[in-house]
Amino acid sequence: MDKKTKNILLGVTASIAAYKACDLITDLREAGFSVRVVLTKDASYFITPLTLQSLSGQEVVEDFFSLAGNVKPVHIELAKNSDLILIAPASADIIAKLAHGLADDVLTCTALASDAPLLVAPAMNEKMYLNKFTQGNLKRLEQNGVTIIPPIRGHLVCMDKGIGHIAENKTILETVKSLCKC
Repeated sequence: MDKKTKNILLGVTASIAAYKACDLITDLREAGFSVRVVLTKDASYFITPLTLQSLSGQEVVEDFFSLAGNVKPVHIELAKNSDLILIAPASADIIAKLAHGLADDVLTCTALASDAPLLVAPAMNEKMYLNKFTQGNLKRLEQNGVTIIPPIRGHLVCMDKGIGHIAENKTILETVKSLCKC
């Protein structure tokens, strides 16, 4: 990752909104950011690493063994080289893990090992989003300095309309620029 350019680590988690990461990567790169993607295991059911790699111009990290021949711990190198960690879409699962300090995959380990600002854009079913446990986890993250970009009201994959649709990319990009002081 280039130190002249602000380096964004984009975590993509298991949500139908994972497809929105494609336009988000494009928007971030057009704004002058370098984007490295970490794709959680279940997110790969929604979008392929090849698509994200083609758009970001960098190899996608899927697990601790993604980068063949890398002798340094992947999560530590990612943490050191990231100016901001953006998780979009952020599933209820990843939000819960981060809120409680669980580190069972490369994305959560990287987040825990990093001093960079953490920005989370939730996307999920309205009932999941409004659930008291999810709301408590989001509050816990905010209390610990994590910036949350709330979801918006929109069409959900279950064919309902409600809160839980990932925020617009424009809003996410503006928040990234603000946190990176660009």
